[in-house]
Amino acid sequence: MSRPHRRPLAAAIALIWPLLAAAAEAPSTTDATASGAPAAPPAAAGAVAAPATQTIEITATRKRLDAARNGLSPDTGSSLYRFDTADLARLPLGENSPLNQVVLQTPGVVQDSYGQLHVRGDHANVQYRIDGVVIPESISGFGQALQTRLAERIDILTGALPAQYGYRTAGVVDIRTKGQSVETGGSVGLTLGSFGHRELNADIGGTQGAFSYYLTGTLLANNQGIENPTPARNALHDSTNQGKGFGSASYLLGDSSRVSLLFGVSNDRFQIPDVPGLTPQYQLAGAPVPDSATLDSRQRERNAFEVLSYQATAGAVDYQLALFHRVTDVHYQPDVAGDLVFNGIAGDILRSNTADGLQADMSLPLGSRHTLRAGLFAQQERFSTDNNAQVFTADAAGNQTSTTPITIQDDSARRGHLWGVYLQDEWKPIKPLTVNYGLRYDQVHTVADESQLSPRLGLVYELTSDLRLHAGYARYFTPPPTEKIDTTSVQKFQGTTNALPSDANTAVLSERSNYYDVGLSWQASPKLTLGLDAYYRQVRHLQDEGQFGNALIYSAFNYEQGRVQGLEASASWHDGGLNAYANLAYSQAMGKGIETGQFNFDDAELAYIQNNWVHLDHDQRLTGSAGLSYRWPSSLSLAADALFGSGLRRGFANTGQLPGYGQVNLSATRTVDLGSALGKFEWRLSMLNIFDRVYELRDGTGIGVGAPQYATRRSLYVSATKSF
Repeated sequence: MSRPHRRPLAAAIALIWPLLAAAAEAPSTTDATASGAPAAPPAAAGAVAAPATQTIEITATRKRLDAARNGLSPDTGSSLYRFDTADLARLPLGENSPLNQVVLQTPGVVQDSYGQLHVRGDHANVQYRIDGVVIPESISGFGQALQTRLAERIDILTGALPAQYGYRTAGVVDIRTKGQSVETGGSVGLTLGSFGHRELNADIGGTQGAFSYYLTGTLLANNQGIENPTPARNALHDSTNQGKGFGSASYLLGDSSRVSLLFGVSNDRFQIPDVPGLTPQYQLAGAPVPDSATLDSRQRERNAFEVLSYQATAGAVDYQLALFHRVTDVHYQPDVAGDLVFNGIAGDILRSNTADGLQADMSLPLGSRHTLRAGLFAQQERFSTDNNAQVFTADAAGNQTSTTPITIQDDSARRGHLWGVYLQDEWKPIKPLTVNYGLRYDQVHTVADESQLSPRLGLVYELTSDLRLHAGYARYFTPPPTEKIDTTSVQKFQGTTNALPSDANTAVLSERSNYYDVGLSWQASPKLTLGLDAYYRQVRHLQDEGQFGNALIYSAFNYEQGRVQGLEASASWHDGGLNAYANLAYSQAMGKGIETGQFNFDDAELAYIQNNWVHLDHDQRLTGSAGLSYRWPSSLSLAADALFGSGLRRGFANTGQLPGYGQVNLSATRTVDLGSALGKFEWRLSMLNIFDRVYELRDGTGIGVGAPQYATRRSLYVSATKSF
C-alpha cells in the first residue's frame, strides 16, 4: 500500500530561515541588539537602561500586531461564544479537556459518538482556525487532532457568517494561541484515572528579544479509546495510545511586521472494541469459528500540518499572508478471519490526503465609517484510497457459494483544487448600527466542477447600551470533504458477499444553502447576560456522512433537499468568584431524496426517502448544557457542568428516536505549596458522569450508523501540574 509523502518540518523552517537571516542583517527599530546591529555604547550613569525600553517597545509591537490580526476577522451578524483562559480552567478536566468537549458547552452543539460534533443540525462542517489561519481539516476518526491547552482563547462563531468565512460554515472554532503572550516558563502535568488512564503533558514558552515561542505536547493511553458498543462498564479490546504536539514561533521583523510558524502533529492508535456473543454469518475454510469477544481489528490516525505566515501593516493597510501544508491518513486493519466470518468482508483500508495552499487577508479603513476587507484562499489536494478486500463469492441472493475468500484490490487516487475570493465592507451609517455586506466567489474541482457567487449581509443594532440585536443572511457553498468521498467500485464487488444494495453515484455534490439568522443579547444586569437566537436554513444537495461497512471510516453523500431550523437560548452569570451558565436549544434537521451514494442504501429505504422528509441521523430535538463554579480566595475552586439531550435518531430511515440522556460532571482544584524543595503544585480531582448513567449515543441502526455506542461510565481522574 502507498503511504502519503510527509514533508518534514525542516522544509517549513527552511522557508522561514531566509526571512530571519535578512532581519538579522538589518537594524530593527524595536530591538537593535537582537537584529545584529553593533551594540550601543554603555549607558551613562543615571540613564534609563536600553534593554528595558526595548522590551516595552517589543511588547507594544506584539500587542499592536495582535490587535491588527484580530481586526482581519469580523463577526458582524453572527453569534459569538468566547472561552478565555479562566473559562477553560473551570472545565472538569481543565486544559486536559478534549477540544470537542469545549465546543459542547455552547448552544446548539450536539454530541455524537467517536468525538463528533453537530452544530445547528450539520454533520461536521466545522472550520478550525489558529491565529486567523484556516487549518485544513483532517480525515475524521476517533481522535482530536488539536489540543485545548494550546489556546489562550477560543471563539466559536455560528449563524450567518461574514463573507470572509467559506467552505466549512456550520461553526468556526477560532483559536488564539498562547505563543504571543506567554511568559518565559512552562509546566509539566500528570493525570491518572479510571479505565487505566495515563496522561503526561508539558509545555514551555518564552520570549527573547524579537523572538517568541511556545511548544506543548501530550502522551495519553487508556482502555476506553472508543465508545463501548455494550452497556458493560469495561469494553473489550479498546485500548488507545495517542501522541499530540503543537508549536509556534514568531519573530518581529520591525515595528510593523512579523513572520510566524505554526506546526502540529498527532499520531493516534485505537483498538476496535469487540461485541461478545455474535453469531457467525459466513464460513471460512480451514479456520476455527472465531470468538467475537477476542477479535483484533485496529485503526491508526495521523495528522500533521505546518503554517508559515507573514503579517504586516503598511500605512493604513493591515494584511496577513499564510502558506500551509497538511498531510493526514486513516488506516483500518481488520481481524481478517473475524471480519470475514461475521461481516463477509475483511478490508484493509488506507485513506490519505495531502493539501497545500495559501490564504491572504487584508483590511483598510476608509474614513471613520467604512472598513474594507478582502482576501483569497487557494488549496490543492491529493487524495487516495487503498482498499485490499477479502470477500467470499455469492449468488444473486447474496448467499455464500465458496468458503475460500478471494482478494479484490479497489484502489483509487485523485487530485482536486479549491479557491475563493471575497470582498466586504463594514459600514457604520449611524452610531448604533453596524452593517457588514460582501460577496465571495468559490470554485471547486474534485469529482465535480462547481462554483458559486455568495452574497452575505450582517447587521448589529444597539437599541441601548445593554440590548443588542443582530441579524444576517448568508448564501453558503460547501464543497464535499474530499477525504470522505467514497470511490468504491460497485462492479468489482458484484457476485460477492460485499455486493452493494443499489447502483452508485459517487460524484458527491457541493451543498448550496440560504441561511437566515436573527438574535439578541441583553445585559440584564452587570452580572447577568441573556441571549436568544433563531435560524433557518434552506438547502439544495444537503451533505451528510455515514459509516457504511465494517471499517469505522465515514463517507459523504447528498440528499436532494434539506431544511434546518432552530432556536437557542443562553444565560450567563458572573459575580466575583461565582460563575454560571445555561444553554437550551431546539433544532430540526430534515432531508428528502438521496441523490449520491445510493449504493449505501437498500431499495426500500431509498424509495421511502425519495417520497418523504426524514430526520437526519444526527437530528436531536432538544439539547442543553450548564455549568457552575466558585473560586475561594484560598485558591480552592469547585466546578460542575452538565449535558442533556433528547436523543439522536434510529431505525429504518431514521424514523425512530433514542431515549433522552443527561450527564453531570464535577471537579475540585487547589494549589498546594509543598515547600521550598518542590514548590507549588496545582491539584485537580475530576469525576465524570457522577451518577453513572448508562445511555446509548447510538444503537447501531439508522442511516449511516454502523454499530452501537454507549457513553463512558462514571470515571475519576487525579491531576497534578507543576509550573516553572
